[in-house]
Amino acid sequence: MTEPQPASRRDLVLGGIVGAALGTTAVAAAVSRGQARDRAAQERATQGAAGADGAPAVHLGQQVRWRLASSFPATLDTMFGTAQVLADEVAKMSGGRFVITPFQAGELVGALQVLDSVQQGSVELGQTAAYYYTGKNAALAFETCVPFGLDARQQSAWLEEGGGNELMAPIFADFGVRSLPAGNTGCQMGGWFRRVIESADDLRGLKMRIPGLGGKVMDQLGVAVQVLGGGEIFPALERGAIDATEWVGPYDDLKLGFHKVAPNYYYPGWWEPGPHLAFYVAEAKWQALPKEYQQMLATASRRAAQVMLTRYDARNPAALQRLVAEGAKVRPFSEDLMQRARDAARQLLSDEAAKDPAYRKVYEQWDKFRADSFAWSGRNELAYASFAMRQ
Repeated sequence: MTEPQPASRRDLVLGGIVGAALGTTAVAAAVSRGQARDRAAQERATQGAAGADGAPAVHLGQQVRWRLASSFPATLDTMFGTAQVLADEVAKMSGGRFVITPFQAGELVGALQVLDSVQQGSVELGQTAAYYYTGKNAALAFETCVPFGLDARQQSAWLEEGGGNELMAPIFADFGVRSLPAGNTGCQMGGWFRRVIESADDLRGLKMRIPGLGGKVMDQLGVAVQVLGGGEIFPALERGAIDATEWVGPYDDLKLGFHKVAPNYYYPGWWEPGPHLAFYVAEAKWQALPKEYQQMLATASRRAAQVMLTRYDARNPAALQRLVAEGAKVRPFSEDLMQRARDAARQLLSDEAAKDPAYRKVYEQWDKFRADSFAWSGRNELAYASFAMRQ
């Protein structure tokens, strides 16, 4: 999954994840910047007390209008679509009194500015991924995912029941926001390669578009890492400026047509085994809500999170079949590549923990949970899958 791109001309792009490899580069043509400004102005005009500076208390039954700024373009109908699920659920539970309007990346703020906009109070709610903001605090990566980390179920278990949310809460408190679940893509694919990669040695000198911690691991393996906006990737592959790219998985990858110029589709995406996305709420806005509205928002976020993963699980199989029918060659990464990547990832995490006590506190608890979870899943889930899913 890819990280969103920096502000300026790439604000409308989802660069990852993710990392985040999460979508097309431009905001849908149907919405111009001028239209977005008009729409935002209309929303501000109707916010009333609920969205005013200082976040005065809202009374139960009072009309509340919130704006949600997303890091993702509307063309990613599964990912951005969960923001609309959240809005629909809240409207239904509140009888239309609590209205959330989602805005895709670039309409209100750039894709990388979502956390900042929530923190500053310019929007009430954001849909994004914590690892886009590791430049602010490296430990934020753990809320989303790290290479060779937890899968989707394990990530949710760590956050919701294993102490993860409690460890992350003080970090988000420093930004004046609280985090609610927004979904998970499930384990992503390992990306598209112009040529066959038979071992880790074949990566040396390869030019690959891959951001984040996955990119740092690939750099350790001799890859010339690049970060490109979504719209730049296909042309770069086509003309040979890059040799490979990662994105999300079959359903989203099919839309971008990478298989037409880089037909070797590798798995698994070890850098993103279970990336968790989040809705960030300005703490002042949250505290101003009645308890009933807070509960509606928390319940709706869990529903939206469930929808994202189930939709990807339902849509990816048919998309993969179509990719294969159109010439994609699905291949596993070699054992030696996986082992060397895992060693490099462990070293990167260990080095960061050695530098930062706050990071180390999260890492050590997470690492213990991962070890225990892997021991259990490796005996039961893996045994079943290895037999039942064998082709």
